[in-house]
Amino acid sequence: MGTAYVQAFPHDPIERLFDDVYWVHGSFKVAPGIGINRNMVVLRHDGDLTLLNPLRLDDEGERALGELGDVKHIVRIGYFHGCDDPYYVDRHGAKLWAQQGSDLFPDGPKPDEILQRGGAFPVPDSEVFLFHDTNKPECAILHRPNGGLLVTCDAVQHHVDMSNCTFLARGVLRVMGFMRPMNIGPPWRKRMTPQGGSLKADFDRLLELDFDHAVGAHGSVCRGGANAELEATVRDVYG
Repeated sequence: MGTAYVQAFPHDPIERLFDDVYWVHGSFKVAPGIGINRNMVVLRHDGDLTLLNPLRLDDEGERALGELGDVKHIVRIGYFHGCDDPYYVDRHGAKLWAQQGSDLFPDGPKPDEILQRGGAFPVPDSEVFLFHDTNKPECAILHRPNGGLLVTCDAVQHHVDMSNCTFLARGVLRVMGFMRPMNIGPPWRKRMTPQGGSLKADFDRLLELDFDHAVGAHGSVCRGGANAELEATVRDVYG
């Protein structure tokens, strides 16, 4: 019997953000009647594709992805993601990059490469940012061209609309406080903050990176002004 992969949920077509930078605005079912949006970023270098926050695509999406290049690398940025990693590892032979201890799915593929600050990364002119104080491993990727694109998972989510969310999910997201630009994911912050601790120092370090644009694993793309928007959020959350 073959591996049972997570199904491909509905998603928008692959969209170009910058030269050799693309994203897919998709969806994910979390409970009956509750579906949220979910994003993947695609970086292309010399015909090879690196998928950040990988999500499985439908047949048409797979064909479009293949037209861009060959999937060679997938990058697990957030601890609570990774359900589609087995598909890309098995079907595309992709190399998995993740932090040490990013093992929410113990039966899933093991990292081929460990994400480390100042360490190797499959796409040039990119930098790995590691959160130091979170309860579980979490990171972000800075892709420097085009003014700097910050790619996050659950830590920072730019929620300015509710596209690709179900009706029930829209109400839940509002009640939980998701709807603001460059928001620090409320459930993520609760689960990742040590008891009696704070993640302010991590976000202060994150703000030191030079980025104008951002996209998380949920929400939409912040096109311009991302650093200033995140600074306002950090000030509101942490004072």
